Amino acid sequence: MTTINPVDRGARQARFAPPWDRMVRLCGLVTAGTGQSVQPAVEPLVAAYRAATGKSDVHELRRAYEMAERMHRGQARKSGAPYITHPLAVATILAAMGMDMTTLVAALLHDTVEDTPYTLGQVRADFGEEVAVLVDGVTKLDGELWGTRAEAETFRKIVLAAAADLRVLVIKLADRLHNLRTLGFKEPHKRERIAKASLELLVPFAERLGINVLKREMDDLAFAALDPDAHARTGTAVHDALARAHLLDPALDRLRAALAEHLVNAEVTLRPRHLYKVHIDLEGDMTGLRPSDVTRILILVDGTEQDCYIALGAVHSALHPFPGRVKDFIALPKFNLYQSLHTVVIGPTGDLLDVIIRTRDMHPVAEYGIVAHIRDASDEAATTDTVAGRRDLSWLLRLLTWQSDAPSAEFLDSLRTDLSGGNVAVFTPAGDIVALPVRATAIDFAYALGPETGDHCIGAVINGRLAALSAEVRSGNVVEILTAPDAGPTEDWLTFATTAQTRVHIHHRLNRRKADEAALTGRRTLVLALAERSMDLLAAEGCGESLSIARELGYGEIDQMYAAVAAGDLDLERLLGRFAP
Repeated sequence: MTTINPVDRGARQARFAPPWDRMVRLCGLVTAGTGQSVQPAVEPLVAAYRAATGKSDVHELRRAYEMAERMHRGQARKSGAPYITHPLAVATILAAMGMDMTTLVAALLHDTVEDTPYTLGQVRADFGEEVAVLVDGVTKLDGELWGTRAEAETFRKIVLAAAADLRVLVIKLADRLHNLRTLGFKEPHKRERIAKASLELLVPFAERLGINVLKREMDDLAFAALDPDAHARTGTAVHDALARAHLLDPALDRLRAALAEHLVNAEVTLRPRHLYKVHIDLEGDMTGLRPSDVTRILILVDGTEQDCYIALGAVHSALHPFPGRVKDFIALPKFNLYQSLHTVVIGPTGDLLDVIIRTRDMHPVAEYGIVAHIRDASDEAATTDTVAGRRDLSWLLRLLTWQSDAPSAEFLDSLRTDLSGGNVAVFTPAGDIVALPVRATAIDFAYALGPETGDHCIGAVINGRLAALSAEVRSGNVVEILTAPDAGPTEDWLTFATTAQTRVHIHHRLNRRKADEAALTGRRTLVLALAERSMDLLAAEGCGESLSIARELGYGEIDQMYAAVAAGDLDLERLLGRFAP
């Protein structure tokens, strides 16, 4: 009998939340007008925390809930539900994944600083510095103060906060997941905007952290909001195809027999793909959907990495492998810590079957990513070490290298570009791995090694052959960058630079060069004008007179004043009058 993982089936089903009054009853929230409840509202959260962690001390959790409920009392969601249902739901999502107490407390309080009189200082005094840092990290910037820059600067703030503590991003993802679950109560234009932003920014963050259980549900909920008709068609077609999943039983039987023959103890199950993935892979064409189109075969090995490779051989002995479709993410893990072997085989009926092989130890990380590492931490100190400054998350380091140089207007577009697409693993001659997005070029590799390398590169050597900086790099390539001290970026580099890091650094260097040239031009103009009056600019600079004049005119640096002269923004005669004879 075919086994389909029920957890994956649940994650696959995109849905809007039920009416809020039913949610209130389920959560045991206070009934309006009675002041009483069937059970305290926080108890489902407490139960989820205890079940996932095995810990019994929940005093801090209850205290945080009481504070959040008191602060949000009188506020309501668009659905009409008491506002406290939202932070409570966010914390419960995180508790079910096994997140630590500090994260759950911060999740309960995550909207208090933004939406209530409760201040960050009070959070710090009541719950400690660590909770305050997490709450501050997910608090949106004031739209009235920041205007059109608020959204971009809020995401920049989240990125910076995540660099110090990845739990900021995890809370933000759970927050967005619950908002997507209740998206049906929003106006259509807001529903579309939130769903689109989720697919472009939050889902990629979930993927980067390896939290695939969140990614799949967020994918499907956003898909349902953006294209409900296509979502419904896909759901119906997938349901019908899964009803015929027993047609894959002969293939599964062969695999089980081959694994047993090779002395590999493993569990073989079918995993349904989530709806959005099916829709994208098949480009919306649901005609003649087969069980093999909507499922993957998961082999969980009771053993070591070596046993996974033995299992791969067993799979290929049982079913003919499709050429060129083996991917080894055990030897070369993905950017989000994911490890598995992937292969495609031809089933008994001629269908192409996707097969994933991993150990049971790899499985939690494949599903929960960084959360699995947090869950495995034995205490708060270990948790802090787990979430702070992980150097194996190269995508985050890449974001940090360029975000400070990107103006608000360009930051979100650059962030979308940097988060989009897959990943390739490229090697330096010393054997170090550099993770880059798909379709990255040698210039992107150069800047990934560092701004100095990128700024002075003149060419590349890929697998021992000379190559242009515009050459695309692929997984497994060994790339060496050639540099020259006097080399520098040119405008045409932007035509083949693909990563945000590279583009921002090139723009920054080109703008700095233009500013330097403008300052030089303005200074020459001023030198000649002062010479006609028998004055020496060099002497004025030496005694600090030029800098004083620049500051009086509102320029922070002398070069800014000179550039203004070159641009015609500063009247030359007015400037000359400020220099003493």
